[in-house]
Amino acid sequence: MQSGVVMVGYIIFFCALMYFMLIRPQNKEKKKREELMASIAVGDSVLTTSGFYGVIIDMTDDTVIVEFGSNKNCRIPMQKAAIIEVEKPEL
Repeated sequence: MQSGVVMVGYIIFFCALMYFMLIRPQNKEKKKREELMASIAVGDSVLTTSGFYGVIIDMTDDTVIVEFGSNKNCRIPMQKAAIIEVEKPEL
Protein backbone atom coordinates (compact mmCIF):
# COMPACT_ATOMS: atom_id res chain seq x y z
CA MET A 1 0.00 0.00 0.00
CA GLN A 2 2.77 2.42 0.90
CA SER A 3 4.69 1.83 -2.34
CA GLY A 4 1.57 2.56 -4.40
CA VAL A 5 1.16 5.96 -2.73
CA VAL A 6 4.83 6.74 -3.33
CA MET A 7 4.50 5.75 -6.99
CA VAL A 8 1.47 8.03 -7.45
CA GLY A 9 3.42 10.83 -5.76
CA TYR A 10 6.31 10.36 -8.20
CA ILE A 11 3.95 10.42 -11.17
CA ILE A 12 2.30 13.64 -9.97
CA PHE A 13 5.72 15.20 -9.30
CA PHE A 14 7.05 14.37 -12.77
CA CYS A 15 3.85 15.57 -14.47
CA ALA A 16 4.11 18.89 -12.62
CA LEU A 17 7.80 19.10 -13.51
CA MET A 18 7.04 18.51 -17.21
CA TYR A 19 4.34 21.17 -17.11
CA PHE A 20 6.60 23.84 -15.57
CA MET A 21 9.64 22.93 -17.68
CA LEU A 22 8.06 22.35 -21.12
CA ILE A 23 4.42 23.29 -21.55
CA ARG A 24 4.21 26.54 -19.59
CA PRO A 25 7.22 28.25 -21.28
CA GLN A 26 5.88 27.28 -24.72
CA ASN A 27 2.50 28.81 -23.90
CA LYS A 28 4.16 32.01 -22.67
CA GLU A 29 6.25 32.25 -25.85
CA LYS A 30 3.18 31.64 -28.01
CA LYS A 31 1.26 34.39 -26.22
CA LYS A 32 4.20 36.79 -26.62
CA ARG A 33 4.37 35.97 -30.37
CA GLU A 34 0.62 36.56 -30.79
CA GLU A 35 0.95 39.96 -29.07
CA LEU A 36 3.83 40.85 -31.40
CA MET A 37 1.77 39.93 -34.49
CA ALA A 38 -1.19 41.96 -33.22
CA SER A 39 0.99 45.04 -32.61
CA ILE A 40 2.41 45.22 -36.14
CA ALA A 41 1.39 48.37 -38.00
CA VAL A 42 2.33 50.25 -41.17
CA GLY A 43 5.53 52.24 -40.65
CA ASP A 44 7.10 49.83 -38.14
CA SER A 45 10.71 48.77 -38.61
CA VAL A 46 10.98 44.99 -38.61
CA LEU A 47 13.58 42.23 -38.60
CA THR A 48 12.71 39.18 -40.70
CA THR A 49 13.67 35.56 -40.07
CA SER A 50 16.19 35.83 -42.91
CA GLY A 51 17.99 38.69 -41.13
CA PHE A 52 16.79 41.60 -43.27
CA TYR A 53 15.73 44.90 -41.74
CA GLY A 54 12.91 46.79 -43.41
CA VAL A 55 9.87 49.01 -42.97
CA ILE A 56 6.28 47.83 -43.38
CA ILE A 57 4.51 49.86 -46.06
CA ASP A 58 1.29 47.84 -46.48
CA MET A 59 -0.52 44.98 -44.73
CA THR A 60 -3.34 42.51 -45.17
CA ASP A 61 -4.51 39.79 -42.76
CA ASP A 62 -1.50 37.50 -43.08
CA THR A 63 0.77 39.30 -45.57
CA VAL A 64 2.91 42.42 -45.26
CA ILE A 65 4.83 44.37 -47.88
CA VAL A 66 8.25 45.33 -46.55
CA GLU A 67 10.51 47.96 -48.07
CA PHE A 68 14.21 47.15 -47.71
CA GLY A 69 17.18 49.53 -47.79
CA SER A 70 17.31 53.09 -49.01
CA ASN A 71 16.25 52.05 -52.52
CA LYS A 72 12.51 52.69 -52.59
CA ASN A 73 12.06 50.10 -55.37
CA CYS A 74 12.90 47.11 -53.19
CA ARG A 75 9.48 46.09 -51.88
CA ILE A 76 8.83 42.45 -51.07
CA PRO A 77 5.56 40.84 -49.93
CA MET A 78 6.00 38.28 -47.17
CA GLN A 79 4.04 36.46 -44.50
CA LYS A 80 3.61 38.07 -41.11
CA ALA A 81 5.08 34.92 -39.57
CA ALA A 82 8.45 35.84 -41.13
CA ILE A 83 8.75 38.82 -38.77
CA ILE A 84 10.64 38.10 -35.55
CA GLU A 85 11.21 41.59 -34.15
CA VAL A 86 9.32 44.89 -34.36
CA GLU A 87 10.54 48.38 -33.55
CA LYS A 88 7.97 51.15 -33.36
CA PRO A 89 8.93 54.50 -34.95
CA GLU A 90 9.73 57.27 -32.47
CA LEU A 91 7.44 60.26 -32.66
